[in-house]
Amino acid sequence: MEKKLVCFFLAIFFVTLARSSQGRPIASNYSTTFNLVSDGVQTLQQPNLLHLNRLFSSDTCTETYGFLPCTTTVLGNVFLILVYSYFMFLGAKLLSNGSEILLEILGPGIIGGLFLPVLSSLPDATIILASGLSGSTATAQSQVSVGMGLLAGSTVMLLTILWSTCLVVGKCDLENSVAVDQKDTKVFSLTGSGVSTDIWTSYAARIMIISLIPFIVVQIPEVFQATSQSRLAIMISLIVSICLLLAYSLYQIFQPWIQKRRLAYAKHKHVISGILRNLKMLTLGKLFKEDGKPNTDVIERLFRTIDQNSDGKLSAVELRALVVGIQFEEIDLDIEDAVAQVMEDFDKSHDSQVDVDEFVTGISRWLNRARHFAKSGKGQDDLSIRLLSNFQQQTKKEQYLFGDQNDEVVETIENAKWHAYKAVFMLLLGTIIAAVTADPLVDAVDNFSTATSIPSFFVSFVILPFASSSEVVSTLIFASKKKSRMASLTYSEIYGSVTMSNILSLAVFLGLVYFRDLTWNFSSEVLVIIIVCIVMGIIASFRTTFPLWISLVAYALYPLSLLLVYILNYVVGWS
Repeated sequence: MEKKLVCFFLAIFFVTLARSSQGRPIASNYSTTFNLVSDGVQTLQQPNLLHLNRLFSSDTCTETYGFLPCTTTVLGNVFLILVYSYFMFLGAKLLSNGSEILLEILGPGIIGGLFLPVLSSLPDATIILASGLSGSTATAQSQVSVGMGLLAGSTVMLLTILWSTCLVVGKCDLENSVAVDQKDTKVFSLTGSGVSTDIWTSYAARIMIISLIPFIVVQIPEVFQATSQSRLAIMISLIVSICLLLAYSLYQIFQPWIQKRRLAYAKHKHVISGILRNLKMLTLGKLFKEDGKPNTDVIERLFRTIDQNSDGKLSAVELRALVVGIQFEEIDLDIEDAVAQVMEDFDKSHDSQVDVDEFVTGISRWLNRARHFAKSGKGQDDLSIRLLSNFQQQTKKEQYLFGDQNDEVVETIENAKWHAYKAVFMLLLGTIIAAVTADPLVDAVDNFSTATSIPSFFVSFVILPFASSSEVVSTLIFASKKKSRMASLTYSEIYGSVTMSNILSLAVFLGLVYFRDLTWNFSSEVLVIIIVCIVMGIIASFRTTFPLWISLVAYALYPLSLLLVYILNYVVGWS
């Protein structure tokens, strides 16, 4: 932390030194030549005699904040973009690290669901604001394309370059259409290697698609050629973005509880499956009749077999003897938990015992549930075996899809108060750095665009997403662990970042356009965002295993996106 701060202030020092200098001539006693000595006193400026002024000049550009350097040359602006991008990256990293520390201390609740996701999008939001907040309306209209370039570039970069690289780095061997953790023997097999994620990752991808609604709303006047209603569409889209942001924040707050409940349900179904298979081995007849209904006579005989003391009721000890042979290691559920679940499911009289009627009713209900979930097939002779086997496969699949949190090690943070102060300091410092750096970074991009005649949209599209995103390296580290759990976390983070960009960053951009009365002419950029989000969102929504060949599709979307914007704006003439 200290090293980063030292580097930050040193960088500020050297950049400040690179400002335009002024000098006065001093003659030597032994020579008629003049040497320039910079003292800041003489008002006469001779830029041709100072090397720094060949790179930086204040004659034709305005210094940001009155002291930060500016330049009209290509190399000078490249240098400034690199320096300011590093500052922005440092600010984003501080925000990210501070958010993680605070999340570990306070937990996922309101802080993790509402406050921290907003902070994670703060670097993008500051750059977007800086692109159109200052200067005249004409200047804002010219620079606001930098904000749109960042908005589109972040989404496309995350869903193409980062998404594909995570697939390549985290690939494992595919067996039965599922990635085997930490087994990578097929090298770069396009169909034999890949990654697998849980069902919650697919849900995150579907939410990402839903977050495209504001983009669609704002484009409605362009589709129907009703440009006079463009301002109304911008206002409606802004309201929709804010509503989606609130809804997504609430989902972030309650989602861990939803996931735990769904996982508990999947585990309970696994218990049912194991017990039914055990009962099948103990029973003297078939559990199902020829018509597919539960065989109550066989179930009653089974009850008498389990009832060891023949008192007409099953105690917890007798139920434990029933489930003791079932393997629950796969779901990390011990026998006592399984017995408690069975007792809770069967004991409707709440006397801590199960009579014959409760047992028959409970087993029949389980069998009907198994019959409902199992796949239909031919042949009634092995109906019990086939239904129970299919039901077991279904419950294992659900348990895998819903994921499990047991591989996460939660450690108690020592000296939580000190870490909380540290996190708040990092958040404040990251916010200040991002806010201060955004304006000069936008100016540098705009000046570079002018110097090279490259549209500022393309410059910001390619460069700024890497500056404002501090999660690229950590995401790749997560993916490199080659575990399905880590892959799920990695891709959920990517989809979540895109969702926040689609609602929060877009809301900032729409507010900027609306309140500054700027012209909306970003149809091609919005189309690219929609295409990439829908293509990758559909791929991730309806499958949980991704072979390596899909990375080629995602990689190809990045240059195709740039090409599409260029064709629509400069060939078709949309802009």
